[in-house]
Amino acid sequence: MNKIDAKILMVDDDEDILLAGKLFLKQHISFVHTEKKPENIPNLLQNENYDLILLDMNFSPDATSGKEGFYWMNKIIEIDPKAVVILITGYGDIELAVQGIKEGATNFLLKPWENKKLLATITTTLQLRKSKVELEDLRSRQKILNADQDMTYSNMIGQSPAMLKVLNTVNKVAKTEANILILGENGTGKELIARAIHKASSRKNEVFISVDLGAISESLFESELFGFKKGAFTDAKEDRAGRFEAANKGTIFLDEIGNLSFSLQSKLLSVLQNRKVVRLGTNKEISIDVRLVCATNMPLYQMVKENKFRQDLLYRINTVEIPLPSLHERKEDIGPLVEHFLNIYCSKYKTQRKRLNSSTLKRLEKHHWPGNIRELQHAVERAVIMSESNVLEPTDFFLSQAEGDKSLEIHSSSMNIEETEKMLIRKVIDKHGGNISKASKELGLTRASLYRRIEKYDL
Repeated sequence: MNKIDAKILMVDDDEDILLAGKLFLKQHISFVHTEKKPENIPNLLQNENYDLILLDMNFSPDATSGKEGFYWMNKIIEIDPKAVVILITGYGDIELAVQGIKEGATNFLLKPWENKKLLATITTTLQLRKSKVELEDLRSRQKILNADQDMTYSNMIGQSPAMLKVLNTVNKVAKTEANILILGENGTGKELIARAIHKASSRKNEVFISVDLGAISESLFESELFGFKKGAFTDAKEDRAGRFEAANKGTIFLDEIGNLSFSLQSKLLSVLQNRKVVRLGTNKEISIDVRLVCATNMPLYQMVKENKFRQDLLYRINTVEIPLPSLHERKEDIGPLVEHFLNIYCSKYKTQRKRLNSSTLKRLEKHHWPGNIRELQHAVERAVIMSESNVLEPTDFFLSQAEGDKSLEIHSSSMNIEETEKMLIRKVIDKHGGNISKASKELGLTRASLYRRIEKYDL
């Protein structure tokens, strides 16, 4: 028989009660600790996180008032406000137990107890604790999400004419319920704009759910977006709400909507038209109330002409379109963006504050940035990591020497820092025919630093 994965503390001055309780509970619970002296409770709680505490109400000989139990219960809750306490009491003290529940206990248990009753009470209470913990975690995640939204919106950087136009549109449409379609290349900040719209809307205190449709396979599309009932398919071990239900009253952001197959577009259109979802394995319709924001880097109008995207779906999602400029079209924002990323990564990697010289800024403004802001962000992070100077030179950013020379440009949105660095070093060394002096000069490294990296990556 599988044991319940939980940690239980049992506190009682009767050693026979403790022994009997432990012998029985150890058959069903993974961890059971017993304690005769209640004064040891604070130390125990400091060293272990218990899922449930069984607490006797009287510890002194002939004591019946329950004052000791109330004192230690309040002490437990003071140390751990999320603690779950079951009071152990005799038949004549039921009124005391009820009072204990009013003061913070979760349940009470009469002794002498039947083992089945003991296990049932513990199992029910543990399930209640699990629900409380999950709810607390959900609230915590939402607080983090809200804080992230605050930070994202306040830190939106853009004083170029192109971005001011975008932000003006955001301010106009955010307070409406219009469906929004954000168009732009990869790395232009489409999700940031979606979050800004949500944060400025009447739904700002509700949830924002982001869904990357490009990362969801066809077989999982309905279960992920619409939910499922237990037993609907092999791995459906419990009922689960889909993303649309989770976003109810809030905003749902469907990123990469252009990647949906024609058949899935039809299913999505039906939900958007009816504002109802049906979980897999059921026939019950569930009403939803969501603000819809979509985004794509695909040419949807051309796809409509080629019968690759439904025209009726396009009209459903694009009440207002917001085209985002590429970074190349908003060069005035490159300097402020670099400063923003320098602040982040100098702090992250605990390095001295680094700055650009004028020639470096001019070089960055001249670069085409095919990966847009995401590419710039990675470039700044690499420069902070690899540069040995507090003044960043053009070579610290590992850009190609000529705009037409694409061989050294790194499209790193799908790579991590080490992979990017390794590929770059190999290309530069190959370019200079293995000449370490020339390669180190172009990379902005000393020969010793380059040799260390060659050894590290086994080049």
